[in-house]
Amino acid sequence: MTQNTKKKVLICGATGFIGRNIVEHFATLSDFEVYGTYWQAEPLENPNIRMVEADLTNKDDVARVVEGKDIIIQAAATTSGAKDIVEKPYYHVTDNALMNSLLLRAAFEHNVAHFIFFSCTVMYQPSDTALSEQDFDANQELLPKYFGVGWTKVYIEKMCEFYSRIGNTKYTVIRHSNIYGPHDKYDLEKSHVFGATLTKVMTAPPNGQIVVWGEGTEARDLLHVADLVDFVEAAIAKQESKFKLYAVGLGEAISVADLVKKMIEHSGKNLTISYDTSKPSIKTSLFLDCSRAKEELGWAPKISLDEGIERTMAWYKEHYDHQ
Repeated sequence: MTQNTKKKVLICGATGFIGRNIVEHFATLSDFEVYGTYWQAEPLENPNIRMVEADLTNKDDVARVVEGKDIIIQAAATTSGAKDIVEKPYYHVTDNALMNSLLLRAAFEHNVAHFIFFSCTVMYQPSDTALSEQDFDANQELLPKYFGVGWTKVYIEKMCEFYSRIGNTKYTVIRHSNIYGPHDKYDLEKSHVFGATLTKVMTAPPNGQIVVWGEGTEARDLLHVADLVDFVEAAIAKQESKFKLYAVGLGEAISVADLVKKMIEHSGKNLTISYDTSKPSIKTSLFLDCSRAKEELGWAPKISLDEGIERTMAWYKEHYDHQ
């Protein structure tokens, strides 16, 4: 009897960074029957997760995995770091537009109860004040390096809103800041600023030097992935309206230069810093105003940046044998 009351939740992109953190957390909850998609990656081995192989750019695969599900958490994406955004800007556009269009249509056709989409903050202008959901102005030019990925995210956000108007599915769009933590990419070519910086610090020899890409002046709002997972749970439990867009971040910015110094301090190593301005970096600074998430869902981040760095360093030491 209890089996039938469980909600069937599908986490798309369950082997990726955000997807894996979400699927492993939901696998610990008794209220859900958990499914995860994988493609061109090894499936996770967890008795509480039913892994399903699927190419989410294929219409038939999408229909097969969506059928019968109550909740879809869409964490599948083609992602990488500043290098690809600068050198291959088309890389993030085509597959992401296609897979999300197919997933949203399938969720509508199969009458899924709730669809959760991870957007991001690339559509915002740089700002010295906290940005809320209303602060995106579609009439302003996006940063040139974010033009493709930014408008793709806005398109998918609007598709969520469109389907919320014509069907029964509830949609949550999460405009999140830079996420970090366990299972992130720790690869200097493909990782985001946190993962790349942590890797440089952890692999540096004693009295070594850290080379920062760019001038280190750009600032980021950094949120630990466990806080993002908490937000997803809160949205599933408490969101009332058919469509809602939420800004989800730590709510404060730190410059890349200060982040490097902070990581070195937490590592206990004696390292010097130099800046390579020939390397790709994206000069934008912003942080988020998350008042709506707090007021409507009672959500606020719990993990400070210092605690998050310590947690992530401990995880890194356990999983990467560079020491």
